[in-house]
Amino acid sequence: MIQTKLIPRTAEAHEPPMLIKNMLAQSLRYEPQREIVYRDLFRMNYVTFNQRVRQLANVLTGLGVQPGDTVAMFDWDSHRYLECFFAVTSMGAVLHTVNIRLSPAQILYTVNHAQDKVILIHDDFLPILTAIKDQITTVDKYVLISDKVYVDLNAIGEVPAGFSGEYEALLKGTSAEYEFPDFDENTWATTFYTTGTTGNPKGVYFSHRQLFMHTMGLASYVCGYQAVPFSAMTDVYMPITPMFHVHAWGFPFLATMLSAKQVYAGRYDPELVLKLLLQEGVTFSHCVPTILNMLVNSPAAQKFKAQLSKWKVIIGGSALTKGLAKGALDLGIQVYQGYGMSETAPIMSLTYLNDLERDLPIDDQIEFRTRAGRIAPFIEMRLMNDDGTFAPHDGHALGEIVARGPWLTQGYYEDPERGADLWKGGWLHTGDVASITPDNWVLISDRTKDVIKTGGEWVSSLDMEDALSQLEGVAESAVVGLPDERWGERPHALIVQKPGYELTADGIKTELQTKVDRGDLHKWYVPDRILFVSEIPKTSVGKIDKKRIRSEMKEQILGAVNA
Repeated sequence: MIQTKLIPRTAEAHEPPMLIKNMLAQSLRYEPQREIVYRDLFRMNYVTFNQRVRQLANVLTGLGVQPGDTVAMFDWDSHRYLECFFAVTSMGAVLHTVNIRLSPAQILYTVNHAQDKVILIHDDFLPILTAIKDQITTVDKYVLISDKVYVDLNAIGEVPAGFSGEYEALLKGTSAEYEFPDFDENTWATTFYTTGTTGNPKGVYFSHRQLFMHTMGLASYVCGYQAVPFSAMTDVYMPITPMFHVHAWGFPFLATMLSAKQVYAGRYDPELVLKLLLQEGVTFSHCVPTILNMLVNSPAAQKFKAQLSKWKVIIGGSALTKGLAKGALDLGIQVYQGYGMSETAPIMSLTYLNDLERDLPIDDQIEFRTRAGRIAPFIEMRLMNDDGTFAPHDGHALGEIVARGPWLTQGYYEDPERGADLWKGGWLHTGDVASITPDNWVLISDRTKDVIKTGGEWVSSLDMEDALSQLEGVAESAVVGLPDERWGERPHALIVQKPGYELTADGIKTELQTKVDRGDLHKWYVPDRILFVSEIPKTSVGKIDKKRIRSEMKEQILGAVNA
C-alpha cells in the first residue's frame, strides 16, 4: 500500500455511509406515485411501500430482532420480499434469502448455519418447515405469509401454533414511523447459500457498501452507458429469476432506487407471467435460458409478437445459445447476456453494443449478444494461467477468469479454507475458462470442470451446445464429457426436440459432420452418443446440472455395455 495524504476532517462534518436505507429514500423523491404490483392480487405506490417497509421494521423489532440478528425469508418473488430487502437490512440486521428449491436437509443446514432468529414463511412451504422444525436450533419466532389475505383477511383461519402472526395482519396494526439508524457501511446486510458439487452449501455474504456499489455499477451500465437500456421513465421491471438467488441479480435495488414500476409474479406460472407481461406493460426482465426457451417455443408467442417486441431480457445462469437468441430476436425480443456468479453479487459483465455494433443487421448482432458481455464498470478482470501468470487479452489466449471489484464477496461464512481458495493470490477465482478481446468482450469457453479433454484437445461443451442449438428441431441441449479409454474423454449429448419434429441421433451426427467437413466446426464437435429426453436436468436455480447428467449418462452407457 502506497503512502498517501488523507484529507483533513472537520470534527462535526458528516460523511454519509453507503447504506441501503439511502437507496430506499430516493424512491420517494421524484415519482412516488408509481406502482409495485404483485400478481393480480395486490398493488401499491412507493408512498405505501415506504410505509410498509417501516411497519415491517417495527414488527421485527417487536419480535426481538436487533442489529446483527439474522431474519430468514421463505417466499416466492413478491412485494413482501422487496420489503424485506430494505426493512431487515436498514435495521442493521441480516437478511437470509432461503433457497426454497434446496432439499429439506440442506435448508435445515442453512437455517442453523446462518443462525436465523426469525423466519418469515409462505404457507406453501409449511410442509418443509414441519419436517425440519424440531431440528432448528436458533429460531425464536415465526411469521406466516399467505396470499389468501388479499381476498379476505380472515381467510387463512387460525395461524399455526408457535407462530407470532400473519404478515399482513401484523403490519396492519403497526406504526409506519421508524427512523432507520446510521451505522458502518461495511455492516453485514445479506446472506444466502450456494450449492457446490461437493459438501454443504456455502454461505455467501454482502455488506451495505457492496450492495450500494453494485447498484451504482448497474446504474452506470444500464442507465448511463445504456448497455441494456433501462429507464425508470419508460420501463416496467419484472424479474423472472428468484429473489433468493443473488438478490434477483441486484435489479430490485436499482428499480426501487429509481422508483420504476415493478411487477412480481409470485409462484412461477407461465400463463400468469405472460398475462402480467402483457397487462402491466413489462419491458425489462432477466431469466435463465430455460424460461426464455419455453416462451419462444410456446404456440402463444407468435400471437403476442407485437407486445413481445417491447421486451428486453438479460440471460444469465447458463450460456445464451445462438439458436435461442435468433428465436427470441425473430419475435422482436431484445436479448442480452450477462455474466457473474453468486460470489460477485453477481454482475461482472453485460452485453454492450458500441456505436458500430449497434448499426449491424440484427442477424449479425447475434455473435455479440451471445457473448458473456463486456466487462462492467469498476470491475477488473484478468485471465490467469495455472502458474499464476496472466494471459493476454487478445481474444484467443485462454485462462481462468479472476476478478476484483467493489462488490465481490470477501469469503464464505465460517469457512475460511474455501474462502482462501476463492481469493487465492488476491484475485477472486471464478472457475470459468475464457478469452477476453482487446475491446473487453468476455468469451466464455467453459467451466474448468466441464471442459472436455479429448485426444489432447480441450473442447468447449458450451460451443458444442451452441452448434446443436442452431440445428432445426433442437429446442435445448446439454453436452458433457465422459471417460474414454482411447481419447481420455469423449462428448455425449442430451437433446430436447421441438414439438412436431422427429429427430434421430444419426441425422444430427450427419448434419454436424457436414459442418465439420466444410470447416465450420472442430472435428471433435460430433458427440459419440446422443440421447433424446423430455427435459434437461437443472439445478435449484435453473442452471444445467452437468454433474447429474454425467452421472446418469455414465450409468446408462455402462449399463448398455454390460448388457
